[in-house]
Amino acid sequence: MKIISANTLSRQDILKVHRQAFGGQKGSVISELVNDLLEDPTAEPCYSFAAVEQDTVVGHVLFTNVTISGAHEQVSAQILAPLAVLPQYQNKGVGTTLVPGALEVLKKHGVEMVFVLGHPGYYPRFGFAPAGVCGFDAPYPIPEEHAAAWMTQELKPGVIGTIKGKVLCADALHQPEHWRE
Repeated sequence: MKIISANTLSRQDILKVHRQAFGGQKGSVISELVNDLLEDPTAEPCYSFAAVEQDTVVGHVLFTNVTISGAHEQVSAQILAPLAVLPQYQNKGVGTTLVPGALEVLKKHGVEMVFVLGHPGYYPRFGFAPAGVCGFDAPYPIPEEHAAAWMTQELKPGVIGTIKGKVLCADALHQPEHWRE
């Protein structure tokens, strides 16, 4: 399996991964979100990565730009949304290879921190920890019972603790329906 930039891949192949990974109506919604984010100028800079196995896209992860409102100084920050792996490749290490590989590239590009709204049993293995307790509010309120799903990770040591505020994401993602975990 290779991890590559998805910028040169067929958009339809990428969207297909999300449709199949999430299935049904949710798959259509997530696929449309990915397409919208890839077209949204407020998402720039954006980073798109794919896991490819024998010329087949089996996984995809997208990172888009965020800003932190209320922070005295700006940092280069991204949000991971979404991550998808074809059903027949799930639980076979695709996401576990894709996410760290992508984070390493982001770090090389000067990204200082990353956010995610995701499963609190999955993302901590990559270094993510609750964002709310670090002073970062999500674009929309996260119910207390799901607070652990709103996470962050610093790629540049020392960033967390020096800033805090409300995270503002790309227009396509800044919709309340995308902030339910």
